[in-house]
Amino acid sequence: MRQKIPNIHEQILEAKDNGQKLLAILLDPDKIVWENLDHLLLKISQSPATHVFVGGSIVESTIIEELIDALKQKTNLPIVIFPGNPSQISAQADAILFLSLLSGRNPDYLIEYQVQAAPILKKTNLEVISTGYILIESGNETAVARVSKTKPLNRENFDLVLATAQAGEMLGNKLIYLEAGSGAKKTVPLEMIGLIAQNVNIPIIVGGGIVDLHGIQNAYNAGADLVVIGTAFENDSHFFES
Repeated sequence: MRQKIPNIHEQILEAKDNGQKLLAILLDPDKIVWENLDHLLLKISQSPATHVFVGGSIVESTIIEELIDALKQKTNLPIVIFPGNPSQISAQADAILFLSLLSGRNPDYLIEYQVQAAPILKKTNLEVISTGYILIESGNETAVARVSKTKPLNRENFDLVLATAQAGEMLGNKLIYLEAGSGAKKTVPLEMIGLIAQNVNIPIIVGGGIVDLHGIQNAYNAGADLVVIGTAFENDSHFFES
């Protein structure tokens, strides 16, 4: 089995400096059809993805370890945990996005879960990447909003979203994640992505509601450094062949 991939945050920074765009495929362990896993992993290996994110808003299963083990055997991509709560931690991954839900005011997602996770993470060799997580209104209630019991930021209030992203940067976040949510009807507005990218210095991740290659490219052109796709790829493993 391959060794851990070090310095993922530094690699993201280097890619940003060089104008290289990154792509992560998000796998929700609860949505994996295990009979099709080998085929799915093959399609990931053949895709232009640069990272695999593992996690979800509600992961009730205990298969994160098994999924990461399969990913490490069948792909060479960095595996980054995208946790919904402290139970979604695996020392077998390469890194974890240490999320703080800046768009909400639920203390559990601002600091409580982070306090619970810190002692666990200290016992691992995971690279911990502090990430400001900002949920943007997308036309329907997403799992993130429902589980976190928070409201997304108004997609038309660019000033508030920008101020939130800048606050995250000033607090020391290494990444800003603009999220429309899984299965979102509307993506993060391109003008909003551009505004944030022009006014913060840290890398910008964008995800939610992106359903085709055109949507990925639009996000890149707007200023996203890393785009995340999940539902669309889960529903169509031929996504990149279109």
